[in-house]
Amino acid sequence: MRKDRAFDELREIAFETNTNIHAEGSCLVKFGNTHVICTASIDEKTPPWLRGSGKGWVTAEYGMLPRSTNTRIDRESAKGKQSGRTQEIQRLIGRSLRSVVDLNNLGERQVKVDCDVIQADGGTRTASISGGFVSLYLAIDKLKKSYNIEKPIIKNFVAAISAGIIDNKARVDLDYDEDSAAEVDANFVICDNGKISEIQATGEEYFFSEEQYQEMFRLAKSGIEKIISKQKNTLNLNLSLIHI
Repeated sequence: MRKDRAFDELREIAFETNTNIHAEGSCLVKFGNTHVICTASIDEKTPPWLRGSGKGWVTAEYGMLPRSTNTRIDRESAKGKQSGRTQEIQRLIGRSLRSVVDLNNLGERQVKVDCDVIQADGGTRTASISGGFVSLYLAIDKLKKSYNIEKPIIKNFVAAISAGIIDNKARVDLDYDEDSAAEVDANFVICDNGKISEIQATGEEYFFSEEQYQEMFRLAKSGIEKIISKQKNTLNLNLSLIHI
């Protein structure tokens, strides 16, 4: 279990940008030993249900490479369908990223964010949201420069982190072993203005108290502030709120 970091300490987190020469925005995000390639692609067509509305859309897809885990997993494409877990995670990523985008100012186009896990050690969905935002930001920045768009499209920064209760104590940024042993497992998606996009919390045959929840939230909020600071540093931005 956790020996090399404090209960409130994040794993080493890094964002490496422009890792894909084809995508409008791309990022390799690392949360410790969890590594995810995130790309953002701009499609000049909206989904059919939005055509003529003047609004755009942001969506996400998520997948794990066969040897991203301790033992090889089969590609879901070979099985002919996505698992319920995959569908749940990519919907979470999409919702989280849409929450910080002005879809009206985006115009009738769609941004597709792909998150491919190349190595998994817990927290793949939170790493995907945090890295997916960086790739989204880069793609939107390129779009605005290409079309001389002056209206802000990105409203806020957003990031995500896991937290949990292990041995009756709250911890943040769980790795795989911790996540497997956790009595409570939670994921927090929070913007840089402190507002919450989404919270998921589940007791694994365990009831948790309001005090324990508040402690997880406190740890997650502090952790997300650090992640967003690193996002902004990676993008060479001033640490104050910046809209693009």
